[in-house]
Amino acid sequence: MDRIKIHDKFFKPFIPNAQIESVIDGVAEKINADFAASGEIPVLLCVLTGSIMFTAGLMKRLNFPLEVMSLKLSSYTGTQSSGQVLEVMGLTGSVEGRRVIVCEDIVDTGATIVALKDMLLGKGAKEVKICTMLLKPEVYSKPLKLDYVGMEIPNDFIVGYGLDYDDLGRNLKDIYVLDT
Repeated sequence: MDRIKIHDKFFKPFIPNAQIESVIDGVAEKINADFAASGEIPVLLCVLTGSIMFTAGLMKRLNFPLEVMSLKLSSYTGTQSSGQVLEVMGLTGSVEGRRVIVCEDIVDTGATIVALKDMLLGKGAKEVKICTMLLKPEVYSKPLKLDYVGMEIPNDFIVGYGLDYDDLGRNLKDIYVLDT
């Protein structure tokens, strides 16, 4: 892993792919323990676009029937959260009466995840579990409990494994941090 440049910024190696894969193994183990014997078919909700890689990696490890849906929300401009959550593309199916496992790439302030959980419950979801690959505990200030957290990281700007900087860097298999 070498230092890389995206747009006008440089990023240095932060989390290698092998560690990411191990994190996903751990999350999948917990979700399997909670859902495998339930007899229900939950919805695995991919929050686009950042969590595509995480959701794909996770669903390959889940050993129970599930339905995959997606939606797209946005709260970022460049490297900063705007604080406002916008629904860019609505749900691709109905969650009414269903258990939903929300797959997020990263949770920082928590504004997006709280708005999303409220929205899903408002659309009739029976239960909403929050699953995130990464959490920034320094800035997470919401009372909402996160059900599955892959790993905690500092409040730094990162790219790779689905995460982007102005739409570039999502395809990197490793995660990089802004090199200041």
